[in-house]
Amino acid sequence: MDRRIRWTLGFVSFPLAGIAGGVVAGPVAGPVAALVGGTVTGLVLGIGQALAGRLDPRRWVPATAAGSGAGLLLGAAAVGYGTTLGELAVMGALTGLPLGLAQALALPAGTRARWAWAAAMPALWALGWTATTLAGVDVERQYTVFGAVGAITFSLLSGLLLHALLPREPAAALTPARR
Repeated sequence: MDRRIRWTLGFVSFPLAGIAGGVVAGPVAGPVAALVGGTVTGLVLGIGQALAGRLDPRRWVPATAAGSGAGLLLGAAAVGYGTTLGELAVMGALTGLPLGLAQALALPAGTRARWAWAAAMPALWALGWTATTLAGVDVERQYTVFGAVGAITFSLLSGLLLHALLPREPAAALTPARR
């Protein structure tokens, strides 16, 4: 299966990650819930993303967990744990800062312009929250991550970016059907 499609299918890890974060930490209504919920969410999300693409889970999963925990703590606190469209867009952008930096460092060797990943994450996380809010999801329940509409949007756009940045697979790694 084409890796762009595999990455986009990784959007399934978003609802699973959100459920896990919510079960462990509850609503993102304070700093502990944001840090713990964000970290658990990032852990599950990182596993799903590593399984969907050419990412080393030993690097990607801890980077995603740490970046998500720190990012959600930063973003949610900055907006006073609010859930308006504007607040969630800002929260998403601020969440994407440490998350993007951590993940950029975890990208495989040979990744072109890894800084582009770090630069894109704030915008893509803000877009994920914006799409989720505009789709009518009950965001006032203070979830740890955006919903399915945001996840599909994020996964599609970040998958295209990841495809452009990752080093090409060596010809020997391609099966005859993929040549």
